[in-house]
Amino acid sequence: MDWSVLTRYVQNVFAFDPETPLLFTQFHFWAFFSLVFIAFAFFQRRAWMRNAYLFAVSLLFYYKTSGAFVGLLVLVTCSDFFIAQFIYKCKTQWKKRAWLTLSVCIDLGILCYFKYSYFFADVINQMLGTEIEVSNVAAKWLNELTASSYFGVDKIILPVGISFYTFQIVSYTADVYKGLVKPVRNILDFGFYVSFFPQLVAGPIIKASDFIPQLYRRYFLSRRQFGIAIFWIVNGLIKKIVLSDYLAVNFIDRVFDNPMLFTGFENLAALFLYSLQVYADFSGYTDIAIGLSMLMGFHLPRNFNSPYKAPNCSNFWKRWHISLSRWLQTYLYIPLGGNRNITFGTILWIAILTLSALILSGSLYVCIAALLLAISVILTAWYCPERRRKIWANLNSMITMLLGGLWHGACMNFLIWGGLNGVGMIVFKFWRDASLFVRCIGSTAVVLILWLLTIHVPLPVWNLFLVYVSFVMVSAWIRWGYIRLSLPHCWGWLEHSWCILVTFTFITFTRLFFRSGSNLDPAIANETAWNTASSMVTRIGSAWSGNIWEIVQAYSNVFTLFIIGMIIHWLPENWKRRYRITFSKLPLPVMCLICVLAVFFIYQFVTAKMQPFIYFQF
Repeated sequence: MDWSVLTRYVQNVFAFDPETPLLFTQFHFWAFFSLVFIAFAFFQRRAWMRNAYLFAVSLLFYYKTSGAFVGLLVLVTCSDFFIAQFIYKCKTQWKKRAWLTLSVCIDLGILCYFKYSYFFADVINQMLGTEIEVSNVAAKWLNELTASSYFGVDKIILPVGISFYTFQIVSYTADVYKGLVKPVRNILDFGFYVSFFPQLVAGPIIKASDFIPQLYRRYFLSRRQFGIAIFWIVNGLIKKIVLSDYLAVNFIDRVFDNPMLFTGFENLAALFLYSLQVYADFSGYTDIAIGLSMLMGFHLPRNFNSPYKAPNCSNFWKRWHISLSRWLQTYLYIPLGGNRNITFGTILWIAILTLSALILSGSLYVCIAALLLAISVILTAWYCPERRRKIWANLNSMITMLLGGLWHGACMNFLIWGGLNGVGMIVFKFWRDASLFVRCIGSTAVVLILWLLTIHVPLPVWNLFLVYVSFVMVSAWIRWGYIRLSLPHCWGWLEHSWCILVTFTFITFTRLFFRSGSNLDPAIANETAWNTASSMVTRIGSAWSGNIWEIVQAYSNVFTLFIIGMIIHWLPENWKRRYRITFSKLPLPVMCLICVLAVFFIYQFVTAKMQPFIYFQF
C-alpha cells in the first residue's frame, strides 16, 4: 500500500482550501456529514462524549470554511466561558456588571474590528479631513509573533458567521448575569453550544436557555422526527438551488451588476425576484440546519414563519429572521427603555446617529433636520404625557431597526434599509391608532397630492402607489360608514390580501438598499452601493422602454419560477403542515425514492459555480 497517497489524501481532507468550503449545496459537505453521522453513532450514548465529539467536528467544519479564523472562535469561546463563571460566583452587583462589561467589550470589540473598521475610518476621514487607510494590525502582530507571513496584511477579511456567534455568546453572558441560566460547567459543552456546525455560520441565533438544556438530554430520534428532518433538508436544498440560485444567476445578478443596461420594468422585476431569492436562500439554509440538527437529536428554533404573509411591517419582523428580531428586542430594545421610557442610551444613540447623518451625507441641512426632528419629538413627548409612552416606544423602535440594519453590514445602504423598515413600523402604528376620521382625511390628502404629482411627473411608480392609497382611502370611507354600501362577505378577505400585497411591495422596495450593499468590498461599499441604488431608482422612475410582454417571454422560466415560489409561500400553514407530516409517515423505500427524484430534479438547476449563501457575509 502506498502510504504517501493516503497521507496526501488525509492532508487534503484536513487542509483549508478557500475554493472548496463546506457549503450545504456541495458534495464535499454531504460526504463530510455522512462520515460525521456514522461516527456519531459511537458517541451518542453518553452526553459528554457526544458534546465533545460534535465540538471537535464543529471546529473542523469552521476551519474548512474560514481557515485560521477558527482561532478567533476558540478565543471568544474561552473568554466568555470563564467570564460567565466569574459573573456567577460574584456576590456584589457592581462586580458582576464589571465582568459583563468586559465580556461585551471583548466580543463587540472583535466584531467591530473585523466588520466596521472601514466604516469607522470612512467616518473619521470625512469628519476630520484625514486620509486614514485601514490595515490589518492583528495580522501584522500575528506574523511577528509566529515569525511568518502567513496572515495577509493588505485588508481585513470578515470571518464567516462572526455576527451570528458573537450575538449568541453575548446573549449567553447576559442571561448568566440576569440569573436566567446557570453557566455551563464544562468548556467542551460550552464550546459545542457556541460552535454547533449546522447553525454556526448563518444562524439561527440560539438562546442559551433554549439550547443548553438539550446538551444533557439523551439522544432520541423517532421515526416521524427522522422523516421531518429529511423533509426539511430536501426542502432547504430546493429553496436554495432551484429558487434562489437559479433566479440570481439568470436574472437578478445581471440587473444589479449593470442596472442602467436594463429597462425600468426589468429593474423593478429584479427587486421583486430578489425578495423571493433572499427568502429562499436564508430560509433554505435554516431548513437544512434544522433538519441536520434534528438528525443528531437537537432542536433549533424556527427562524421564518411565511414572512410575506405579513399584513404590516410590524408583523413582518415577527415572521422574518425571528431569532435576530427576538435578540434585538431582548438585548437592545428593552434595555433602551422599550415601550415605557427612554434611557441615557436612547439619547446617546440619537446623538450618534445625528452625527453620522452629518458625516455620511456631507450636508449640514441633513444634520440640522435630523436634530430638529429628534428635539421636536422629545419636546412633544415631554409636554404631552398622554402620548409620551408611544413616542418613547417609537424612538426606541427606530434606533433598534437602525442598529439592526448596521448589524447586517458596515454600509450606509444597510442603515437606510433599517431606517425604512423602522419608518414602516412607526407609520403602521400611527395609522392603527389614529381615529377613523383622521385615516379618511389623511388618505384623501395623499391621493390628491399623488394625482398632482402624476400630472406633472408621470412616473410608473407614482401610479402604482396612487392605486394603493386610493384603495386605502375608499376602503376606510366604506368600512367606517362614510359611504353607505352593502359589502360582500369576501370584503374582509380581499382587504387582508391587499394589505399583504402592499406590505410585500414595501419590503421589496427596501431591499433595493439591502441588495445594493451586499457582496461588496468594505473599502468601496458605500460609494458603489449608493450608485447602484440610485441607478436602479432612476431606471424604475423613468419612462419604461421596450415591450413588457416580450421581456416576460424572454425570461419566461424565471418569471414562472417566481410565480410558483410565491404561490407555495402563500399556501395556508395547515396545508404545509399536512404535507410535511404525510411525507414523514411514508414507508422508508418510498421516502428514499422521493429523495432520489428530488436530488435529480435539484441537479438540473445546479449552476456552473455554486452560489454562497447570502447571509454568510454577515
